[in-house]
Amino acid sequence: MKTLRRLHLIVLQLAIIVGFALFVTSAFGQPQNITGNATSRNGSGKPVTVPVTIRVKEETELQNVDLSIHEDGEPQTIISVRGIGTNSPITLAVLIQEDLVPSVGNEIKDMAGFVRQLPKGSRVMVGYVRAGSLQVKQRFTTDLEKAASSMRPPVGVASASPYNPYVEVIEALKRFEGQPLGRRAILLVSDGLDISRGVDSSSPTQSVDLQRAVNESQRRGVAIYSFYAPSVLIASHPELVLNAQSSLTRLSDETGGIPFFQGTGAPVSFRPFLRELDTALQKQAALTFLSTHLGKGFHKIEVKSSTPGVRVAYPSGYVR
Repeated sequence: MKTLRRLHLIVLQLAIIVGFALFVTSAFGQPQNITGNATSRNGSGKPVTVPVTIRVKEETELQNVDLSIHEDGEPQTIISVRGIGTNSPITLAVLIQEDLVPSVGNEIKDMAGFVRQLPKGSRVMVGYVRAGSLQVKQRFTTDLEKAASSMRPPVGVASASPYNPYVEVIEALKRFEGQPLGRRAILLVSDGLDISRGVDSSSPTQSVDLQRAVNESQRRGVAIYSFYAPSVLIASHPELVLNAQSSLTRLSDETGGIPFFQGTGAPVSFRPFLRELDTALQKQAALTFLSTHLGKGFHKIEVKSSTPGVRVAYPSGYVR
């Protein structure tokens, strides 16, 4: 009798333990789907493409470069790196500010030559940043000769001055809609000055439209390479040069591009800029990774390489 009572007690204890385990699993064991900036816990993700420019020593082969990416401080899975070490096509918008000093007109021939030698299959748009809206001289086309021939010198008068260059950069970025998701870039020739809301707005940390242009560029995976040239206005207000150049630097740095300056005045020639830009674009790639951070807002990214002697230029992040 005592043996049966003991067995009954053991069975009852086991039932209690199993019941408690089932309760714990039900209450705490389900996958959590955390929104906001936290990592998704349900294994889902969304592909994100960002432009990266790989700078290597001469003896290093691009194909041998090892890359890793972190988003919001956490490692992410790289899906593909397209264009690295190849002469792959690029989608490029060339934007020229209309009220730049007349000497910029002498550089159009070299800029047109640069467009003509882009990889076969590249798509090019040519536009002018001016008062009103963006003037598109040539929509995106794979006919590089046609795109090059559409380029002309800026008019070089103050009356053509844009509201600010960044509003029309945003307009140009929206025209990347429907274009290939591979390598994307803008070449912006501008003074970089935004005084649309007063002189204080010309600071790179105060320009609302500069921030909007950075956000739109990051969202669309477009690297912005900027050539600084003074406008008619800035030529008579040299105290604004620092803000203007700093704004272009921020625009390029935060979108994965490169800013180009030659002192504080008009460059003697764009040829050194174009040679360096050509080298940079040959080493530009479209990196696609599986983002596990699905919340809206800004997501910071960091791209690294474990290959010695390698530097990587990339956007500071993107806004979902």
